[in-house]
Amino acid sequence: MNEYELKVYDEVEEWKRKLSRRSGMMNRISKKAQVKINEWIPDKVHEVMTESIKGMVKATLFGSKLTTKKDQAKGLTLSERDEMVRKKIATYQKTAIVEGAGTGAGGILLGLADFPLLLTIKMKFLFEAAEVYGFNTNQYEERLFILHIFQLAFSSDDIRRSTLYEIENWEERKQVLVEMDWRKFQQEYRDYIDLAKMLQLVPGIGAFVGAYANNNLLKHLGETAMNAYRLRLLQKAPE
Repeated sequence: MNEYELKVYDEVEEWKRKLSRRSGMMNRISKKAQVKINEWIPDKVHEVMTESIKGMVKATLFGSKLTTKKDQAKGLTLSERDEMVRKKIATYQKTAIVEGAGTGAGGILLGLADFPLLLTIKMKFLFEAAEVYGFNTNQYEERLFILHIFQLAFSSDDIRRSTLYEIENWEERKQVLVEMDWRKFQQEYRDYIDLAKMLQLVPGIGAFVGAYANNNLLKHLGETAMNAYRLRLLQKAPE
Protein backbone atom coordinates (compact mmCIF):
# COMPACT_ATOMS: atom_id res chain seq x y z
CA MET A 1 0.00 0.00 0.00
CA ASN A 2 1.14 3.55 -0.68
CA GLU A 3 0.90 6.38 1.85
CA TYR A 4 -2.58 7.46 0.80
CA GLU A 5 -3.91 3.90 0.87
CA LEU A 6 -2.54 3.45 4.40
CA LYS A 7 -4.38 6.62 5.44
CA VAL A 8 -7.59 5.33 3.85
CA TYR A 9 -7.10 1.96 5.56
CA ASP A 10 -7.11 3.71 8.96
CA GLU A 11 -10.22 5.70 8.01
CA VAL A 12 -12.05 2.54 6.89
CA GLU A 13 -11.11 0.72 10.10
CA GLU A 14 -12.47 3.63 12.17
CA TRP A 15 -15.65 3.63 10.07
CA LYS A 16 -16.11 -0.10 10.74
CA ARG A 17 -15.62 0.45 14.49
CA LYS A 18 -18.21 3.22 14.43
CA LEU A 19 -20.72 0.96 12.65
CA SER A 20 -20.17 -1.76 15.24
CA ARG A 21 -21.05 0.50 18.16
CA ARG A 22 -24.46 0.34 19.76
CA SER A 23 -26.95 3.05 18.79
CA GLY A 24 -27.95 5.73 21.28
CA MET A 25 -30.78 5.15 23.74
CA MET A 26 -33.31 7.24 21.83
CA ASN A 27 -32.65 5.32 18.63
CA ARG A 28 -33.04 2.01 20.44
CA ILE A 29 -36.31 3.10 22.05
CA SER A 30 -37.61 4.35 18.71
CA LYS A 31 -36.67 1.08 17.00
CA LYS A 32 -38.45 -0.98 19.68
CA ALA A 33 -41.59 1.11 19.20
CA GLN A 34 -41.42 0.67 15.43
CA VAL A 35 -40.94 -3.09 15.77
CA LYS A 36 -44.04 -3.25 17.98
CA ILE A 37 -46.05 -1.22 15.44
CA ASN A 38 -44.87 -3.53 12.64
CA GLU A 39 -46.11 -6.52 14.65
CA TRP A 40 -49.59 -4.98 14.76
CA ILE A 41 -49.69 -4.45 11.00
CA PRO A 42 -51.34 -7.41 9.19
CA ASP A 43 -49.07 -9.60 7.07
CA LYS A 44 -51.10 -8.74 3.97
CA VAL A 45 -50.24 -5.07 4.41
CA HIS A 46 -46.56 -5.93 4.85
CA GLU A 47 -46.68 -8.00 1.67
CA VAL A 48 -48.20 -5.12 -0.31
CA MET A 49 -45.65 -2.63 1.03
CA THR A 50 -42.78 -5.04 0.36
CA GLU A 51 -43.85 -5.65 -3.24
CA SER A 52 -44.38 -1.92 -3.77
CA ILE A 53 -40.92 -0.96 -2.55
CA LYS A 54 -39.33 -3.92 -4.33
CA GLY A 55 -40.88 -2.77 -7.61
CA MET A 56 -39.90 0.84 -6.95
CA VAL A 57 -36.28 -0.06 -6.17
CA LYS A 58 -35.93 -2.40 -9.16
CA ALA A 59 -37.31 0.26 -11.50
CA THR A 60 -34.88 2.78 -10.04
CA LEU A 61 -31.97 0.37 -10.42
CA PHE A 62 -32.88 -0.20 -14.07
CA GLY A 63 -33.15 3.51 -14.79
CA SER A 64 -29.89 4.31 -13.01
CA LYS A 65 -28.06 1.59 -14.94
CA LEU A 66 -29.16 3.15 -18.22
CA THR A 67 -28.20 6.72 -17.31
CA THR A 68 -24.88 6.18 -15.52
CA LYS A 69 -21.76 7.03 -17.51
CA LYS A 70 -19.38 4.08 -17.79
CA ASP A 71 -15.58 4.20 -17.33
CA GLN A 72 -15.74 7.76 -16.02
CA ALA A 73 -12.76 7.29 -13.70
CA LYS A 74 -10.60 4.89 -15.72
CA GLY A 75 -6.92 5.14 -14.82
CA LEU A 76 -7.44 7.34 -11.75
CA THR A 77 -5.70 6.75 -8.43
CA LEU A 78 -7.68 6.01 -5.26
CA SER A 79 -7.10 9.58 -4.12
CA GLU A 80 -8.53 10.95 -7.37
CA ARG A 81 -11.50 8.58 -7.19
CA ASP A 82 -12.23 9.68 -3.61
CA GLU A 83 -12.16 13.32 -4.64
CA MET A 84 -14.51 12.68 -7.55
CA VAL A 85 -16.97 10.86 -5.27
CA ARG A 86 -16.83 13.70 -2.69
CA LYS A 87 -17.85 16.11 -5.44
CA LYS A 88 -20.71 13.80 -6.45
CA ILE A 89 -21.88 13.57 -2.83
CA ALA A 90 -22.00 17.38 -2.64
CA THR A 91 -23.93 17.56 -5.92
CA TYR A 92 -26.47 14.94 -4.88
CA GLN A 93 -26.88 16.58 -1.47
CA LYS A 94 -27.87 19.81 -3.20
CA THR A 95 -30.35 17.92 -5.39
CA ALA A 96 -31.83 16.18 -2.34
CA ILE A 97 -32.09 19.49 -0.43
CA VAL A 98 -34.07 21.09 -3.26
CA GLU A 99 -36.29 18.01 -3.56
CA GLY A 100 -36.89 17.83 0.20
CA ALA A 101 -37.67 21.51 0.54
CA GLY A 102 -40.02 21.44 -2.44
CA THR A 103 -42.00 18.40 -1.37
CA GLY A 104 -41.93 19.49 2.27
CA ALA A 105 -43.46 22.84 1.40
CA GLY A 106 -46.17 21.24 -0.72
CA GLY A 107 -48.19 19.59 2.03
CA ILE A 108 -49.22 15.97 2.39
CA LEU A 109 -49.64 15.07 -1.30
CA LEU A 110 -46.22 16.33 -2.35
CA GLY A 111 -44.79 15.00 0.90
CA LEU A 112 -45.86 11.51 -0.12
CA ALA A 113 -44.11 11.99 -3.45
CA ASP A 114 -40.85 12.59 -1.59
CA PHE A 115 -40.31 8.87 -0.88
CA PRO A 116 -39.86 7.65 -4.48
CA LEU A 117 -38.07 10.84 -5.54
CA LEU A 118 -35.51 10.63 -2.75
CA LEU A 119 -35.07 6.90 -3.38
CA THR A 120 -34.25 7.67 -7.02
CA ILE A 121 -31.65 10.27 -6.02
CA LYS A 122 -29.99 7.86 -3.59
CA MET A 123 -29.83 4.97 -6.05
CA LYS A 124 -28.50 7.18 -8.85
CA PHE A 125 -25.71 8.35 -6.56
CA LEU A 126 -24.81 4.76 -5.64
CA PHE A 127 -24.52 3.81 -9.31
CA GLU A 128 -22.26 6.79 -9.91
CA ALA A 129 -20.08 5.87 -6.93
CA ALA A 130 -19.77 2.26 -8.11
CA GLU A 131 -18.58 3.34 -11.54
CA VAL A 132 -16.07 5.83 -10.11
CA TYR A 133 -14.51 3.10 -7.99
CA GLY A 134 -14.30 0.84 -11.03
CA PHE A 135 -17.16 -1.62 -10.45
CA ASN A 136 -19.34 -2.59 -13.39
CA THR A 137 -23.02 -2.02 -12.55
CA ASN A 138 -24.08 -4.08 -15.57
CA GLN A 139 -23.23 -7.10 -13.42
CA TYR A 140 -26.04 -8.38 -11.20
CA GLU A 141 -23.70 -8.91 -8.25
CA GLU A 142 -22.70 -5.23 -8.31
CA ARG A 143 -26.32 -4.10 -8.28
CA LEU A 144 -26.85 -6.46 -5.35
CA PHE A 145 -23.85 -4.88 -3.62
CA ILE A 146 -25.45 -1.45 -4.11
CA LEU A 147 -28.53 -2.68 -2.26
CA HIS A 148 -26.32 -3.92 0.57
CA ILE A 149 -24.69 -0.49 0.84
CA PHE A 150 -28.16 1.04 0.99
CA GLN A 151 -29.20 -1.40 3.72
CA LEU A 152 -25.99 -0.79 5.64
CA ALA A 153 -26.67 2.94 5.66
CA PHE A 154 -30.32 2.73 6.70
CA SER A 155 -30.79 -0.06 9.23
CA SER A 156 -30.80 -0.88 12.94
CA ASP A 157 -27.89 -2.29 14.96
CA ASP A 158 -28.30 -6.02 14.29
CA ILE A 159 -29.02 -5.67 10.57
CA ARG A 160 -26.21 -3.15 10.19
CA ARG A 161 -23.69 -5.56 11.72
CA SER A 162 -24.81 -8.52 9.61
CA THR A 163 -24.77 -6.38 6.45
CA LEU A 164 -21.27 -5.11 7.25
CA TYR A 165 -20.18 -8.75 7.52
CA GLU A 166 -21.61 -9.43 4.03
CA ILE A 167 -19.76 -6.42 2.63
CA GLU A 168 -16.46 -7.28 4.33
CA ASN A 169 -16.64 -10.79 2.88
CA TRP A 170 -18.26 -9.93 -0.42
CA GLU A 171 -16.08 -12.06 -2.70
CA GLU A 172 -17.21 -15.17 -0.82
CA ARG A 173 -20.73 -14.09 0.09
CA LYS A 174 -21.75 -13.00 -3.41
CA GLN A 175 -21.53 -16.61 -4.50
CA VAL A 176 -24.43 -17.59 -2.23
CA LEU A 177 -26.52 -14.39 -2.12
CA VAL A 178 -29.30 -14.67 -4.68
CA GLU A 179 -31.54 -11.72 -3.83
CA MET A 180 -32.31 -9.27 -1.06
CA ASP A 181 -34.66 -10.05 1.77
CA TRP A 182 -37.09 -7.40 0.52
CA ARG A 183 -39.35 -7.41 3.56
CA LYS A 184 -36.42 -6.75 5.86
CA PHE A 185 -35.06 -4.19 3.39
CA GLN A 186 -38.25 -2.11 3.29
CA GLN A 187 -38.98 -2.33 7.03
CA GLU A 188 -35.48 -1.23 8.03
CA TYR A 189 -35.51 1.67 5.57
CA ARG A 190 -38.97 2.87 6.58
CA ASP A 191 -38.15 2.61 10.28
CA TYR A 192 -34.92 4.55 9.77
CA ILE A 193 -36.49 7.53 8.00
CA ASP A 194 -40.06 7.51 9.43
CA LEU A 195 -39.65 10.29 12.02
CA ALA A 196 -38.02 12.75 9.64
CA LYS A 197 -40.56 12.06 6.91
CA MET A 198 -43.53 12.43 9.26
CA LEU A 199 -42.24 15.81 10.42
CA GLN A 200 -41.81 16.79 6.79
CA LEU A 201 -45.60 16.64 6.40
CA VAL A 202 -46.16 19.21 9.16
CA PRO A 203 -47.29 22.57 7.70
CA GLY A 204 -44.91 25.44 8.32
CA ILE A 205 -41.80 23.38 9.03
CA GLY A 206 -42.05 20.76 6.29
CA ALA A 207 -39.74 22.54 3.84
CA PHE A 208 -37.01 23.07 6.44
CA VAL A 209 -37.28 19.52 7.80
CA GLY A 210 -37.31 18.03 4.30
CA ALA A 211 -34.20 19.93 3.22
CA TYR A 212 -32.33 19.20 6.46
CA ALA A 213 -33.26 15.50 6.55
CA ASN A 214 -32.45 14.86 2.90
CA ASN A 215 -29.10 16.61 3.20
CA ASN A 216 -28.11 14.42 6.16
CA LEU A 217 -29.43 11.23 4.56
CA LEU A 218 -27.35 11.80 1.41
CA LYS A 219 -24.28 12.73 3.46
CA HIS A 220 -24.61 9.52 5.48
CA LEU A 221 -25.19 7.41 2.36
CA GLY A 222 -22.17 9.03 0.70
CA GLU A 223 -19.89 8.18 3.62
CA THR A 224 -21.20 4.61 3.68
CA ALA A 225 -20.70 4.09 -0.06
CA MET A 226 -17.22 5.60 -0.10
CA ASN A 227 -15.97 3.37 2.68
CA ALA A 228 -17.67 0.22 1.38
CA TYR A 229 -15.99 0.59 -2.00
CA ARG A 230 -12.67 1.66 -0.47
CA LEU A 231 -12.80 -1.50 1.65
CA ARG A 232 -13.18 -3.67 -1.43
CA LEU A 233 -10.36 -1.90 -3.26
CA LEU A 234 -8.02 -2.16 -0.28
CA GLN A 235 -8.74 -5.89 0.00
CA LYS A 236 -7.44 -6.22 -3.56
CA ALA A 237 -4.39 -4.01 -3.00
CA PRO A 238 -0.96 -5.65 -2.55
CA GLU A 239 0.44 -5.56 0.98
